[in-house]
Amino acid sequence: MHSDVTRVTVETVPHAGRPVPRRRSRRAVILTWLRKVHLYVGLWGALLGLLFGATGILLNHRAIMKIPVEKTVQRSAQLPLTGRAPATPADLSTWLQQELKFAPAAPPLVKTQPAGKVIWAGRELWQPERWTISLNRPQEAVNAEYVVGNRFVKLDLVDATPIGTLIRLHMSVGVNAFWVVLADTIAGSLILLSITGLLLWTQLHTLRTAAVLVSFSALVWAILFVVSV
Repeated sequence: MHSDVTRVTVETVPHAGRPVPRRRSRRAVILTWLRKVHLYVGLWGALLGLLFGATGILLNHRAIMKIPVEKTVQRSAQLPLTGRAPATPADLSTWLQQELKFAPAAPPLVKTQPAGKVIWAGRELWQPERWTISLNRPQEAVNAEYVVGNRFVKLDLVDATPIGTLIRLHMSVGVNAFWVVLADTIAGSLILLSITGLLLWTQLHTLRTAAVLVSFSALVWAILFVVSV
């Protein structure tokens, strides 16, 4: 006696109340990643970006707008040399820092002008060697001028106002390496914001992007054709 065995194929049916997970498209993943990068980079650069933007406007329009804001207060003095005269500009820089108790945030700027003949009021004069040294911090600076052979050093003491300090920070005057790297991160964040914003716009407006590219290409070809004729 033979028994017929019926094979029944059973398919697993998902539960009606449980949604079937769908795999996200590559375009959706890229858009999500671009949005996150754009968001967090913009958050990082917001505070210092405001500082750089405000001081940049002030620098761009300081002459046209004639803003009555004093940026620095300068005083001049002569500092007598004590002991033996410095042999090199580096010795003078070290002596000034010790004598004035002034520790610059950035390395001192040293310039030397060799001795030589100069023409002044139609006369030929001998100009001794001259050294200029700048010691800088964001809020203040010391500019020293020394003519080799003198027994004194001419000093210009510069005190920056709060606005002047912000402007010096904007221009990276008298700052250390940490501030330079920090300012570079702000510049890098602006570049990333521009790139991610452009990519987001092109991904969300594919047809418009294609139309803009076609129009721009046609304009370039037309200009090249007109120039070549």
